[in-house]
Amino acid sequence: MKGSLKREDDYNERRKHLANLSDEELKQRFWELAEKAVEPLLELAKTHTTPSIERSVLLRMGFSSLEAKPLVEGAIDRGLIGKGVGNVVYRVSKEKNIPLRQAGLEMLEGKHWEDAVAIFKGGKQ
Repeated sequence: MKGSLKREDDYNERRKHLANLSDEELKQRFWELAEKAVEPLLELAKTHTTPSIERSVLLRMGFSSLEAKPLVEGAIDRGLIGKGVGNVVYRVSKEKNIPLRQAGLEMLEGKHWEDAVAIFKGGKQ
């Protein structure tokens, strides 16, 4: 074929450092590299959230999807999503000494948001 490029395969060169490893050593090396590759993703998951994750948490706390969405939006509007919306509702519930569900429903009515902001941004953490 005129003008075709021949690929120089350097596989044998690149694998020299692995050639003398046993299957068990290769397996161990694989898992070490896999853990190294996944570590940044785990760190991101520990420090970042999404509206979808927060809605999911609220659903597991007993709120409906129709209730969860505006709670998440309320937290986003006030810069609280990073604290975890379920955590925000929980902390308001504890601070006000009211049931968790009641706290969330009252927050849907516009109540307690100032308290939530104070709890998380005012140093009551």
